[in-house]
Amino acid sequence: MKFIAHIRESDNKIQTVKDHLLEVRDLAESYGEKLGVKHLTGLAGVLHDLGKCTNEFREYILEAVNNPDAPPRRGSVDHSTAGGKLLYEIFHTSEKLDPHKGLLAEVVGNAIISHHSYLQDFLNPDLESNYLKRVRDKELPEFDRIKQYFFKYVMNERDFHNYVDKAAEELKQFLAKESSGNYEKQLMFLTKFVFSALIDADRTNTRLFEENKTNDPINNHEELFDIYYERLMRKINSFSKQKDALINLLRKEMSDQCDKFAERASGIYTLSIPTGGGKTLASLRYALKHAKLYNKKHIIFVVPYTTIIEQNAEEVRKILKDDASILEHHSNVIEDIDDDENQDGLISVQQKLKLAKDNWDSPIIFTTIVQFLNVFYANGSRNIRRLHNLSHSVIIFDEVQKVPISCVSLFNQALNFLKTYGCSSIVLCTATQPALDFVEHKLEINTDAEMVKNLNYVINAFKRVEIIDKATNETFNNEKLSNFIETKIREVQSVLVILNTKSVVKDLYTQLKMKKINLPIYHLSTSMCAAHRNKILGEIKDHLKEGNKVICVSTQLIEAGVDVSFDCVIRSLAGLDSIAQAAGRCNRHGVKDIQNVYVIDHEEEKLNRLKEIAVGKEVAKRILIDISRDQANHGGSILSMQAMERYFKEYYTEFKQSLNYFIPKLKKEMVELLIADRRKNSYSLAYFQKNGALPPLFLVSSYKTAAEHFRVIDDMTTSVIVPYGDGKEIIAEFNSNKSIYEFSQLLRKAQQYTINIFDYEREQLIKNDGLVRYLDGKVLALKEGAYDKEFGLNFENDSHLDVSIF
Repeated sequence: MKFIAHIRESDNKIQTVKDHLLEVRDLAESYGEKLGVKHLTGLAGVLHDLGKCTNEFREYILEAVNNPDAPPRRGSVDHSTAGGKLLYEIFHTSEKLDPHKGLLAEVVGNAIISHHSYLQDFLNPDLESNYLKRVRDKELPEFDRIKQYFFKYVMNERDFHNYVDKAAEELKQFLAKESSGNYEKQLMFLTKFVFSALIDADRTNTRLFEENKTNDPINNHEELFDIYYERLMRKINSFSKQKDALINLLRKEMSDQCDKFAERASGIYTLSIPTGGGKTLASLRYALKHAKLYNKKHIIFVVPYTTIIEQNAEEVRKILKDDASILEHHSNVIEDIDDDENQDGLISVQQKLKLAKDNWDSPIIFTTIVQFLNVFYANGSRNIRRLHNLSHSVIIFDEVQKVPISCVSLFNQALNFLKTYGCSSIVLCTATQPALDFVEHKLEINTDAEMVKNLNYVINAFKRVEIIDKATNETFNNEKLSNFIETKIREVQSVLVILNTKSVVKDLYTQLKMKKINLPIYHLSTSMCAAHRNKILGEIKDHLKEGNKVICVSTQLIEAGVDVSFDCVIRSLAGLDSIAQAAGRCNRHGVKDIQNVYVIDHEEEKLNRLKEIAVGKEVAKRILIDISRDQANHGGSILSMQAMERYFKEYYTEFKQSLNYFIPKLKKEMVELLIADRRKNSYSLAYFQKNGALPPLFLVSSYKTAAEHFRVIDDMTTSVIVPYGDGKEIIAEFNSNKSIYEFSQLLRKAQQYTINIFDYEREQLIKNDGLVRYLDGKVLALKEGAYDKEFGLNFENDSHLDVSIF
């Protein structure tokens, strides 16, 4: 009897379980090879859908196809437990238990049983094992028949045991790299890597079958990176023909140093180029050369805000002259929830969305720190699918100081794993290096890690602004600030104001418009989608280029990586890193004499929901007061290396209790849930007190519980497509029937027309009838009245998109 894995929608052709298992194994092996664990990932692949070798599943899927209008009742056709159960029975229960094979059964088995949801808890807060409930306790009626079929038709017993022997040896070699003895940490990352490889291999094979293809076109990354490097060097060499101002000579010198540095072995390095120093091109130069020399597969730029993605990706596209191979990944347009195991094998809208190509396999990728951290720690399978593609890569973190405080330890652990096991090279790229090696879970930065020589000289040579302290002795409200702006715009051509909250930005903008100053005034915030922000930024840049008078009022989104240069910047007091970034938007290219950046203390900003900004503000104010009392303190400038070092040490000390991601509901740190030794894990110890013995497991980590509580930012956000520009057509297209390929393209396009809203904002929109759902509720969109042409998101759902900007 042929058991069925999938039935193709277009022609009802059957993909057998045998073919699917072997093809997924081959794909998973190719992913696992990057970490030296091809048999571990391949084992997950060849066993993951073993439970489909049953009459129950076969009858279910045939009836569903033959009676689409009256499909069978959704039962409990569990096909993901069998593969994990097989490993547990053979390798975890024998009297002569081989510890490496027992551990293998847990690592690979958890990935298998979880491939329609997320990795299960080995031990949960109720002191029960979700893993053991599935592989040990759950009865599978046709399990004996499943095993017979597997060993007869898919892989005979001798080959299977040989394969497991190789996998166990890989596990042994993997653990041998760990010198500290904390195997739980490495096993957590290994389990997630195996899970990632399985998810991607399964979905890729299923998509290829549905599209009637044997494989995807293969990018020759080595050849591409050669071409890209040549094109980049042509661009860089063209700069030397420009006027050789000191700033251009310095940019070229630092770029040359990055090129030379690329010859060093992969590791974790720092690139501390001052703002306006050409970080993007210098880091791209390093990445392309290093990728060529060390055969890296991907170059990944990770930035704090989506605004930087848009600008940097566009800049890189123009130079490399290749749209197809550069991926922008802003956010997940579709909500990621556990999928229905019963629907696997049938192609529905939900399945098409699940299978859409979303795995970061492009040569060059731009994404955000939120998406990077979600890959390692967030719930659901869409994020973690990308994890294996982070290995053998060059990863550039732009403005790394913006990593949220609660995620610092988790971030450091992920980077250490990618360096030691993933053979990736990592660059921390910022003008204000945070003290990530100062915290408890240290980042393993290489010795002699800084790419730029003589940093103090470079920082002084790049001085283009004077910081004027107007925060120590006075405060501002929007009325006083608007008068101050009115005075400054008479003295200079352009003024940029950066404040800490969207509501105060919006109110200031409104007050300025009411003054009828009779010149262009712009508003920018994250309530506007990327395409909208790009349009506004384009208009602002045109005014700046023409030398027209212009005022821009913005949240902090403009201060990191956005290439604009104003004559005057006013920055509401925040962390020193934010002040430095704001200063980088003033006299950016040094074409004018020293210009002024004013730091003010805004009394109307409510920072109770923005603790990191509030603490940064307090620490920065202490340093400002020090300097006001004695100009010799901290090198006489809040932008000096001495000031920055003090700032980050005090800042991280203030948050010492928060660095390991504390979960108030559980009164536990996420670091403990994920990587604590079984003899120190509090759930394991409580289990011992209750049962008189430790759990019968090698691992006791609570992966599912940790993922369910993980949020990069405190409040949960949801992606929503907005009816701005082409967003209207995109929303309409989500309502039509599409192929998997078409959905993949549509999801990419939709990111430019997406905003993230908090839960409380979503509730307000629902109350005002401003939201609509598509594709069985998986895609959310704003109604036209809920998006405003000036401010973006409109909770009241009463805006008119034809409102003029001016």
